[in-house]
Amino acid sequence: MGLISVNKQEDYTMDKLDLKGKWNEVKGKIKQQYADWTDDDLTYEEGKEDELVGRLQQKMGKTREEVVDWLKGLG
Repeated sequence: MGLISVNKQEDYTMDKLDLKGKWNEVKGKIKQQYADWTDDDLTYEEGKEDELVGRLQQKMGKTREEVVDWLKGLG
């Protein structure tokens, strides 16, 4: 059994680490779903995950949590 975190920021930090090695794969899946999104929309820089999630939130009209869950599902 794993520990359950009650700290949302800690959960998001774990999500950030998951993006690191597989962003190109995830970006490809996103482009398949949203062909009109540009490389600028999907720019990922290590340490600037909040900016990426913010851009995706605006494009999708979703909450931060919904975007993070969606990204986790793609990875």
